Amino acid sequence: MEIEELPVTDPAARAVWHDVMERAVRADRPHALVSTAGAFEVTATSPSTHYARTWLQAVADGEVVGVAELELPLSENTDVAWAEVQVLPAHRRRGIGRALWGAVVERARAAGRSRIGGEVTVDVASPGPAHAFAAAVGTADRHREDHLVVDLPVALCPVDPAYEVVTWRGRCPDEHREAYLAMRNQMNADVPTGDLDLEPEVLDDARLATSEERLMRAYDVRVAAARRRSDGSFGGYSLLFVPHGTDYGWQDDTLVMPDHRGHRLGAALKSANYADLPDDVRLVHTWTAPSNTAMHRTNTALGFRVVEHMYEVEAPIA
Repeated sequence: MEIEELPVTDPAARAVWHDVMERAVRADRPHALVSTAGAFEVTATSPSTHYARTWLQAVADGEVVGVAELELPLSENTDVAWAEVQVLPAHRRRGIGRALWGAVVERARAAGRSRIGGEVTVDVASPGPAHAFAAAVGTADRHREDHLVVDLPVALCPVDPAYEVVTWRGRCPDEHREAYLAMRNQMNADVPTGDLDLEPEVLDDARLATSEERLMRAYDVRVAAARRRSDGSFGGYSLLFVPHGTDYGWQDDTLVMPDHRGHRLGAALKSANYADLPDDVRLVHTWTAPSNTAMHRTNTALGFRVVEHMYEVEAPIA
C-alpha cells in the first residue's frame, strides 16, 4: 500500500477519489451530507486564495482504498490544519487510516502548523468506528453539533408585521451588500465553537464576491433576509444551498442581529426559504450546537429531527 497525492489535473483520478470518499462515508452514515462531485470539481480545480488544499489517496494493488484531505487556512487561523480521513470498509483495520493520518500530519507540520483538527460525524442509531479512530490517533473533542434533517414542506412561519422578507439568489444585490456583510461578520463572530480557539473569518466585499462566484458554480444559493419597515435596517438572514442536480438543500447560517431578537425572525426566514424551493427538493439538512437552545427550539418547531452528532476534534502536532 502506498500513499499518493491526488493528481488534481486528471479528471478520471478526481472522479475516483470522490467516489471512494463518498462510498466510505455512506457506509457508516445513511444520513450523511457529502460534497457532490460537482462541488468537489470546483474546489479541486479552482484553488482558493484563502485555503490551500491537498488530497491524498491510499493505493493497494492498483486500487484506491482510502482517501484524505488536508486544508490549510491562509488568512485566519494560520497555526491550524484541518483534515479528513476515509477508508473503504473492506480495507479497514489494516493501518490504512493511520497511514493517511500520518501523511496529513506530516504535511501540516511541514507547513508550520501546530495543531490539526477535523470533523467526526456519527450516526445517532449506529455510531460506527470514526469517533474511536479519532481518539486513537490522539485527538480530543473540542465542540459538538447536532446534524438535523427536515422533510419538506414545512408550515410557513409568518414574519413579524414590523418586518418584510427580502430574498435573492446567487450574488447579493449591490444595494444590500453593506448590510449583508455586517450580518455575515456578526454570524462569524457569534457562531459557537466550544473549546476550539479560532479567529473568526472576516469578510470584505472582495472576499464575499469570490465566495459567491465559487459557490454559484456548484449550488443554487438562496438568501432570505428580514428588513425592518420603520427604518430599513436588516435584522437577520438565512442562507441555504441546494447542490445542482439534487433533491435536498443544506441550511448554512441563520442569524438574527442582537437588536432584532425576540420576533421569531429565524423561523420566519428559514421557512420563507423553504417555501420558495422547487417541488423536487424534499429534504433540508442543518447543524446546531446543543448549547444553542434558541435555534434548537426553532428547528424542532419546524420539524427538524437529530440524525447525527458531529464532533470537532483537535490534536497538537508541534
